[in-house]
Amino acid sequence: MLETAGHLPVLTCPEKSNKLQVAPGIDALERALQRHIGMPLLPSLLPKLQRHPKRIVFPEGTDQRILQAARQWVTRQLGVPVLLGDRTAIKRLAARLDLNLAGMRLIDPQRSDDLEPFAQSLHTLRAAKGLTLEAAREAVRDNSTFATLMLHHNQVEAIVGGATQSARSALRPLLQIIPRLDGVKTASSLMILDFDEKQIGSKGSLFMADCGVVPQPTASQLADIAISTGIIAQHLTNEAPRIALLSYASHSTTEDPSVQKMREATRLARDRAAAAGHEFQIDGELQVDAALDRYIATAKGIDSSVAGRANVLVFPALNSGNIGFKLVQHIAGANAFGQIMTGLTKPAAEISRGSSAHDVFGAAVVCGVQAIDREELFPSLESTT
Repeated sequence: MLETAGHLPVLTCPEKSNKLQVAPGIDALERALQRHIGMPLLPSLLPKLQRHPKRIVFPEGTDQRILQAARQWVTRQLGVPVLLGDRTAIKRLAARLDLNLAGMRLIDPQRSDDLEPFAQSLHTLRAAKGLTLEAAREAVRDNSTFATLMLHHNQVEAIVGGATQSARSALRPLLQIIPRLDGVKTASSLMILDFDEKQIGSKGSLFMADCGVVPQPTASQLADIAISTGIIAQHLTNEAPRIALLSYASHSTTEDPSVQKMREATRLARDRAAAAGHEFQIDGELQVDAALDRYIATAKGIDSSVAGRANVLVFPALNSGNIGFKLVQHIAGANAFGQIMTGLTKPAAEISRGSSAHDVFGAAVVCGVQAIDREELFPSLESTT
């Protein structure tokens, strides 16, 4: 159902509550089907999102890939895509692509009535950091900042940006405006790679972090990254995550500081998962082959519930994470969805400028599904929404 609230559409479902209330057995049936037929991750998420449609804002509404992804969003009845940019330019591009804009919301931030309220809000949020009201008024004319403020003020449920910007430019408003989750000091990101080979990860889905935010994470930050990524992996796959903290050595005795860091991160991640009541399987330090291949893990004498079966890979630094996922994506031909932001109170994705329309759509689906169960995933949010 589509209702209006102010000038933006609000999507509602027949349920009275924002908690999941679906026909008994439906979710269990979907999980069983996924287990038996090895359904790829993305198609397995669509039915839930169709039952609980969401509004997703795309700051780069004049990009061809964004329009194509938004059209898929509407066609599959997943909610309302909100496209930011010059309305005439968006309509002209849509006409050139022979693409129907019905079901989409077009907003030009330069002409929006929200400019001044958003400027006041941004000034309140950032005044302590030295942002003046005049500077805030200029900042909110930027599409990414405007979109992030829409998310902050619950005008949309998620944001997918970065198609035409550097990662730094796309991330800055998110990290400045959207609060961290309670107990999480480190905002990070993950990539989801979906393979045809179902023996990898969770029936072909592999979660890799951090690939886009923290250049040189400490052991404590790596533990945060492991837990945040594990929560999302479990939510999307309905499996207890098997988290491998990676290094160039496996269960070694070396005193190399880089290996010691991963060893300490493993210990911290286990402690924090246990304290939070998460039944996560965590191991490290592990080499990537021992993490993914059971034969190799056995040959190296590594016996754990994670070795050879990992579905979450935590890299020691941004360099290795970013290189690793792009190498696998392009050589193995895996579908890649992300960067999915973790550690924030709102769902968001910072996509690559090299993303395809399918990549954009996939990132939006992951963010939309996160928005459905946000309070169940992170109970502390119930007192703030």
